[in-house]
Amino acid sequence: MTKALIIAVDGPTASGKGTIARGLAKHYGLPHLDTGLLYRAVGKQVRLSGGDPDDPLDAARATGFPDELLEEPDLRSEAVGALASRVSVHKRVRAALLERQRAFAAQAGGAVLDGRDIGTVIVPDAPVKLFVTASLPARARRRYAESIKRGDDVTLEQVTDDLAARDERDRNRAEAPLVQASDALLLDNSQLTPAESLEAAIALVEEARERAG
Repeated sequence: MTKALIIAVDGPTASGKGTIARGLAKHYGLPHLDTGLLYRAVGKQVRLSGGDPDDPLDAARATGFPDELLEEPDLRSEAVGALASRVSVHKRVRAALLERQRAFAAQAGGAVLDGRDIGTVIVPDAPVKLFVTASLPARARRRYAESIKRGDDVTLEQVTDDLAARDERDRNRAEAPLVQASDALLLDNSQLTPAESLEAAIALVEEARERAG
């Protein structure tokens, strides 16, 4: 029986981890979950409900969001991303979404999940863990280009400041902070194109699979 291939892809905002995770899922024929969308949905639900994303109870109530919210295109916006970063610091929010993510990872054959605590908290026993990162200026340029393409009214300076603030929250939150798992392979794609990043990621996955036997 073929061993399940679970690939955990972690990294900061706008590092390209989502694009890499989708590419890996396609390459290996595995289902993919962008776990950040779950937190974005919680953040949006808080606002739809008139709640405060910094209030633990308001944020926890929002974890009961309807599934169709995950299909909303504005979940990718900068505004919703900022809300997601704020609600993700709450212990009850992370606990409510934990089993949902683990159930996805437990599918027969495996899965690819990307987020900020996949390899450290969600599936710490995953045979393949990648930590995808890039410099703040590189990430800001990418996110700014995406925002302008969507029609968002933002400046590069605003995007840079927002990413820096998110990095600070994600790395210093009490619950599941953003850290590279001790057994995760590092991929810094600051100078790589999307195609080059995926090629490098596939090579790292194969390296990890060989190590795991």
